[in-house]
Amino acid sequence: MTIVSRPADTGHVLRADAVDLVRDGRHLLQGISLTVSPGEHWALLGANGAGKSTLLGLLGAVTHPTRGVVEVLGRTLGRVDVRELRSYLGHVNPRHAPDGPLRVRDVVLTGLTNTAALVPRWTPGEQEAERADRLIAMLGMSHRAQATWPTLSQGERGRALIARALMPQPRLLLLDEPATGLDLAAREQLLASIDALRTRHSSLATVLVTHHLEELPATTTHSMLLREGRCLAAGPVVEVLTSELVSACFDHPVRIVRSDDGRWAARAQPVPVTMPHQTASPSAAVL
Repeated sequence: MTIVSRPADTGHVLRADAVDLVRDGRHLLQGISLTVSPGEHWALLGANGAGKSTLLGLLGAVTHPTRGVVEVLGRTLGRVDVRELRSYLGHVNPRHAPDGPLRVRDVVLTGLTNTAALVPRWTPGEQEAERADRLIAMLGMSHRAQATWPTLSQGERGRALIARALMPQPRLLLLDEPATGLDLAAREQLLASIDALRTRHSSLATVLVTHHLEELPATTTHSMLLREGRCLAAGPVVEVLTSELVSACFDHPVRIVRSDDGRWAARAQPVPVTMPHQTASPSAAVL
């Protein structure tokens, strides 16, 4: 096994260069290039099957590219022990299931061991325990710290998983559709927590996957639009999330609006309705 030291602080957190991913002769990703720097907050957007979660798997050192280069925290995939590398990433998967009815605080602590349950005979240090409590508080979950996982709402689980992902003090946080299955109130609480997190940790880089513009936090700085495994556009969010580009990405005419608080929404463009030509009935009376 090749052991890596803690990744060095390079000029970028992530870099993908001309990346292809091929499975069973089919291109899932083709010609993808992306650079994420410290403090940037990227959104990967596209229709179902566009390749968003597939790309996130590459950026999270879960899969390897068929062609091209992927660097994560200054380390090149294919030349590094990915299990060790993943220990320095924060990956929020809303489908994560703890092993057993763990308490919230215990779930958060498993972020240090990257396991689904607490490791037998392992005890967190004082500083680690204090960090868990701070993260739970920052994400508004102190009142639920002793609650067991089955009793949590989907929104509470999402915030607990973000706290878990932050336990290793990562420089990179990956969020795979974190608002999936949330009702309106829970979604807004989650997005407010993400905004607060990004503000408090100014050097943290994040990449968030979604196909709903309404699920983008206001602190989003950059975006990539994916269509059929290819990059349609990438760059500063104000240049990418335009009505023209988003319409092309989803193959449907929409109008993009951004509110004063920095949130986005998509509105369907009105479709002209052609009324059939009407003629008067021969029996119609003229009054």
